[in-house]
Amino acid sequence: MKILMFGWEFPPFISGGLGTACFGLTQGLIQKDAEVVFVVPRMIGRVKKSRVRLIDGARIRINDDNAAGLLERMRIKPIDSFLIPYMTEESYKKTLQKTIESLKKNRRSQWKTSWQHYGPDLHSEVFRYARIARIIANREDCDVIHVHDWMTIPAGIEAKHVMGKPLVVHIHALETDRSTTRINERIYGIERFGMIEADHVIAVSHYTKRKIVQQYGISHEKISVIHNAVSHSESRRRYHIKKDPAKKYVLFLGRMTSQKGPEYFLEAARKVLLKDRAVHFIMAGSGDMMRQVKEEVTRMGIDENVIFTGFLRGSDVERAYAMSDLYVMPSVSEPFGLTALEAIMYDVPVIISNQSGVSEVIRNCPRVDFWNTDEMADNILNIIEDDMLRDEIVRNCREELKDVSWNIAAEKITRVYRELIMV
Repeated sequence: MKILMFGWEFPPFISGGLGTACFGLTQGLIQKDAEVVFVVPRMIGRVKKSRVRLIDGARIRINDDNAAGLLERMRIKPIDSFLIPYMTEESYKKTLQKTIESLKKNRRSQWKTSWQHYGPDLHSEVFRYARIARIIANREDCDVIHVHDWMTIPAGIEAKHVMGKPLVVHIHALETDRSTTRINERIYGIERFGMIEADHVIAVSHYTKRKIVQQYGISHEKISVIHNAVSHSESRRRYHIKKDPAKKYVLFLGRMTSQKGPEYFLEAARKVLLKDRAVHFIMAGSGDMMRQVKEEVTRMGIDENVIFTGFLRGSDVERAYAMSDLYVMPSVSEPFGLTALEAIMYDVPVIISNQSGVSEVIRNCPRVDFWNTDEMADNILNIIEDDMLRDEIVRNCREELKDVSWNIAAEKITRVYRELIMV
């Protein structure tokens, strides 16, 4: 079975959980003897390096025994494009402008022609990507087309029209998740049209499936729920960080956006510090709320107890887990929440939002409504002050994760493929 897959990102060039999920899923599919051609946007100048690192990068651990087979059944096709997950019109324009300036400086006379094929705005670039997908579809053969989230939906539709093959739209996050106040109607329209055009839709949680049915009007019979997973090999490598027993570290790891609820994390932190000034809070990530969040920390007078790391990737993420005593995910609307599973694999107890898909997978940890910062603060204090409770949460959650793997997810996706091919 051959899969033509369109995604936003692939390790090591990742900016969120989608890249990790795409790698986990493709690795699981390959173990099921599928052949995967993965089309991914890339930044200019990365072609040669990406082709090597995307297969055998720092975050991709391939045993010598299966490396040859993986390379035979996995091909990465990078495309010149600026598209990255969670991109906005503003961030696209900034990226394009920086590239133009760089080309002016480094290529001099060639800069005028070298940048003009990029779209002048985000949506133009998305549809330029789709036109490239049509070219690829004319050159490739496959049994199923599989796309991830809104930016690749037009590409998948173009490929379907060319190849006449079934289209699977995999929803990891919706516009109604990302924009908690005012949604972008154009993105919502692309999502809805893509799910109507799709032969089948995969949602990463029942939480997301309900939103697709209720907010997008898609039939529940057209949607399969397949939870994300975590690579169990991730816990084999440990960072032995010597901790100061007098200090406790509570971690927030995610984009600084309204979807992820950093302001609720800070409010809970303020309430914790009223009772215990020895607790420190690590805020790892970047986003459009960063300035607001930093100003709020200053306003609260808790600067000495809050550490900002900026965006982390690879081994730096692993070190952040290793030095933390607790991970809190206060998301306002979280389709899944892969970081909660990663934290558990690093023996870090978690507190998760009730408004998350991962709460369907792990139940033996405190779950709170994102807005209930009193309960969030109480749970933080209870866990960091009670080592036995901390160990119990980790032990019970790890037991739940025994039945969560990318191979299981890939098996479910393979069944979806087979049913579509047989129609």
